[in-house]
Amino acid sequence: MSVDGWNTVLVLGGIRSGKSEFAESLVTDAPVVRYVATAPEGDPEDTEWATRLAAHRARRPGSWTTEETTEDPRRLADVLASAEPNETVLVDDLGGWVTVLLDPDYQPADDVATIAELAEAIRGCAARVVLVSPEVGLSLVPTTPLGRAFTDALGAANRAVADACDAVVLVVAGQPVWLKPAATATESTATATESTAAATATALAGTATAPTAAATAPVVASLADTDPTPDVQLPDVLTHTPPAAPTPEPGNAWAAPTMALPMVSTGLVIQPGMELPMPDEYAGPQAVDRLATLDVPGAGLGVLDRVVGFAAATQGTSIPAAWGSVRVLLLHGDHAGGASAGTVAGESARRAAQARAGRGALARLAAESGASLQVVDTPAAAPIEDQPALAPEQVESALRYGWRLAEQAADAGVQLLVLGACGAGTEAAAAAVLAATAGAEPPAVLGRVITESGEIDDAAWMIRCAAVRDALHRTRRSSRGAKDILAELGGGDVAVATGVLLGATARRVPVLLDGPVGLAAGMVSRDLAGQARHWCLLADHGGHPAVRLAADVLGLTPLLDLRLDLGEGANALVALPLLRSVLALSAALPVHPSLAGTDDTDPAADEPESTDPSYADPDLTEPDSTEPDFVEPEPAGPGPASTEVDEQPASGWRAG
Repeated sequence: MSVDGWNTVLVLGGIRSGKSEFAESLVTDAPVVRYVATAPEGDPEDTEWATRLAAHRARRPGSWTTEETTEDPRRLADVLASAEPNETVLVDDLGGWVTVLLDPDYQPADDVATIAELAEAIRGCAARVVLVSPEVGLSLVPTTPLGRAFTDALGAANRAVADACDAVVLVVAGQPVWLKPAATATESTATATESTAAATATALAGTATAPTAAATAPVVASLADTDPTPDVQLPDVLTHTPPAAPTPEPGNAWAAPTMALPMVSTGLVIQPGMELPMPDEYAGPQAVDRLATLDVPGAGLGVLDRVVGFAAATQGTSIPAAWGSVRVLLLHGDHAGGASAGTVAGESARRAAQARAGRGALARLAAESGASLQVVDTPAAAPIEDQPALAPEQVESALRYGWRLAEQAADAGVQLLVLGACGAGTEAAAAAVLAATAGAEPPAVLGRVITESGEIDDAAWMIRCAAVRDALHRTRRSSRGAKDILAELGGGDVAVATGVLLGATARRVPVLLDGPVGLAAGMVSRDLAGQARHWCLLADHGGHPAVRLAADVLGLTPLLDLRLDLGEGANALVALPLLRSVLALSAALPVHPSLAGTDDTDPAADEPESTDPSYADPDLTEPDSTEPDFVEPEPAGPGPASTEVDEQPASGWRAG
């Protein structure tokens, strides 16, 4: 298993279907990629085939390593067996591998045994594996014995590999259709509780109350479809502008329009490999370079120049503006079982109600920052040590709900989202997600449990560690796909947070992360859309070990080291005024005169010029035989002579 949670995927497709390009897009953000080329070189006189191979090589990034298995088909299994957990192996493709396997030079060969060895190697591979293969089952039956032998062998290989892989996708005319995740998700819910099953059945029947329907809405075919839960109401949106009373934002959370993305027209749901926008790759470096030219007396903004680069990239301009409209999304959802050991019953609900009423630290900081505050109730998670945290349909519903929340914010003109959470057991759930996606040890990423009286509760901490350990043992043979992790370990708050990150990315809205839930969602979102992490900013790690590790994996460097512990969301709001000030200052300061071609070091340059034609600056009209250019000639008539006075002394001063 690699750090981003993928396991094994088989990408099928016909000739020129786009299967190779799609497979390559799945591993774009992988840190270490081993590309396994299986196709033989072919006839040297076949220029068309050579051109195809050259095109494949040209698409590969220079950081990828390439390995050839054309000499021995059995070597492919050895490559998979030797792959490290932090690597990603891309095999392209099994058609070439079968061609070599059936080559007379390698006969007699037991192709059935070799295919079985490959399938077993895939099952035991520690790395992420993406395999590409032609789907020949829809073509005509070959008329030659060799052709029939090839199709039979490739069909057998595809079936064996598909059975060994956790996911299978068929690419038709460039459009991916996922074939296998539904079966995997169904198996992962065999141990769901009777209460969860009853709630799901009620939601599917259309008789659920608003909160239950929001948590268990069925999977739909497209993001553009209207969800079949019209009774679900938008959670309260409190705009803290004292002394005006907070007013809820009207609307329906599930009926709001969805952004028209290219993928929507294909009828896809939220799934791995989504193509979402990236920030402007040129605006960020240009903005940081511009900071070195500003008229500041010192060395500049220090590490806070990253704020300017991030804002510039997400806004698409080298002179970014300070974020005006900010919305805080506070996700409230509890985790049952050992994950919540050491917490006071009902405390998270009290915090959520406090925020809704405009009281407490988070609400006060939001009022100071002029930010709106939206409290979002998420599905409660079952004890992960005994059963899945959520049902698959709840995961789908939560992802879409988070996406819609981000869309509503974008439609309201929000320029920055702040993501926080208040729920019992969130730290343990985030630790479980990190253990599943980054290979972390639960004790290393679980923070100490602090009681209300400020004491350290080691017994509660050990219970949490045991719960995460048992959950990982229970799911040791489960898929490590994004939705599987959310269903088995993450819970409702992490699932909604993941949807928020995806929706914000789709609408080009940056997100300020704060706390374990947002970082855990960032880890999961890489499986669905690797672009999401590039729209995230981390103000402070708060001293939390899970946040430190996830930030390191995601490549998010905390801007500050204040070690604040005011609650998720509140820590980010403390830093927000500083970040805004940095952006406002970088946009308002002029370029240094030495770089702009002017010199405003003379205090008289800032004084208003007289409109009297007879006026002349004494310093400029003082006789000086060596500097005749300083004498201002008498204007021919009345007019704005100040322009010439400003320009000529500057030129003469530099000449001297």
